[in-house]
Amino acid sequence: MKFIDEFRNADIAQELIKKIHRTSGLIGRPVSLMEVCGTHTMAIYRHGIKSVLPPSIKLLSGPGCPVCVTPNRYLDHAVALSRQKDVIITTFGDMLNVPGSSTSLVKERASGADIRTVYSPLDALAIAQKNPTKKIIFLAVGFETTAPTIAATIIEAQRRNVANFYISSAHKRIPPAMRLLVEDPELHIDGFICPAHVSAIIGAEAYEFLVRDYAKPCVITGFEPLDILQGISMLLLQLLHNSPQVETQYSRVVKQQGNTTARKLVGEVFINADTRWRGFGIIPDSGLTLADAYACYDADTVETVKPEEEREFPGCLCGEVIKGKIEPETCSLFRTICTPTNPVGPCMVSQEGTCAAHYKYGNA
Repeated sequence: MKFIDEFRNADIAQELIKKIHRTSGLIGRPVSLMEVCGTHTMAIYRHGIKSVLPPSIKLLSGPGCPVCVTPNRYLDHAVALSRQKDVIITTFGDMLNVPGSSTSLVKERASGADIRTVYSPLDALAIAQKNPTKKIIFLAVGFETTAPTIAATIIEAQRRNVANFYISSAHKRIPPAMRLLVEDPELHIDGFICPAHVSAIIGAEAYEFLVRDYAKPCVITGFEPLDILQGISMLLLQLLHNSPQVETQYSRVVKQQGNTTARKLVGEVFINADTRWRGFGIIPDSGLTLADAYACYDADTVETVKPEEEREFPGCLCGEVIKGKIEPETCSLFRTICTPTNPVGPCMVSQEGTCAAHYKYGNA
C-alpha cells in the first residue's frame, strides 16, 4: 500500500470490524486495551474507532502526550529562565500555551520575554550562532522520537564550537511508564497498542519485558484507521489464544531493533535518569539527562534560577486522565472553564492531549 486512501478502504475496514466483533464474542469477557501514543489517541477519536467496537472492548488513553506528562515544575523553571535578560528561550510551539503554576510561556512572551518558536533544535542552534552574547536555551521536551535530533544538534554544536547553546531536558522514556501502568492495581490493562513513532526508534524489542514479566499482549500499530483496527484485531487474537507476544502491525516502518543509528546517537549524548511525570511522580530510569561529556550544554549548569512554588489548578484531573483512569468528562472543569481557548491543564492544550481530542471529536 502506497497511498493514504488504501489505509482508509471502507470495505477492508468493515471486514476488520466484523472480525473484531467475532473475536470479542469468542473471548466472552470485557477487554481493556491502552494506547500509549497521543497521535493514536487523536486518530482514534478523529476516525470514530470507539463507535464501531463492541461494547465489551474499552480503549484507554495513556500517557502518550509528552507535553501533558511534563510537570508544572519544569514549566515554572522555563518561565524563570525566560525572565533572565541574557536568555532566549526556544521551544516547539505546543509548549507555549501550556499553563504552569501561574503563567505560561506565551504570556511571558507577551510581557517581553524573548521566547521563540522553532521547528527543529537546529533552528535553535542557528539562533545561538546569530546571538553570541545571549544564552540560547532549547526546551527539550519529548519521548524517544525527538531525542535523536536533539542529540545530533548537541554534537553539531560541539563541532561548530557554539558555546552559548544549551538544553533543558524533560525527555521521557515510554517503556518504564508502561511498566508502572501494568503494575497499577487500579488499572486492568489486557493489552497495549504500542506507539508507532517511538517504536521506529527503540524497536519492537523494547516491549518484550511486558510479555516476559506480565504476559501482556503488545501490538505496534500505525496511525491510519485500518492500522488501528488491524492492531486491535491482532491483540484480541492474542488474548483469545492466550499467546501474549510483541507483534508489529506497523512493519512498513518499525524494525525489531529500531533505528540503530538514532539509538547510538542518544546513547552517546544522554544517559538514563529518574524523572518526574505529571500524574505519576518519579518514575525510575524513565528520563534522559546529558552525559558527562556533554554536561556543558545543560542549562542548569549555566543559569541558576528559582522558580515559583509549584501549584496545580484546583480541580484539574489531567494526572488521572493521563493514566487512563478517567475519561475527560469526569473532570468537572472539562467544557466548563477548561476549553481549547482557555486551557486549565496540558491535556487540553496539546494536539495529542486526550482532553483536546475528546473536546474536538466527542466520544466517537
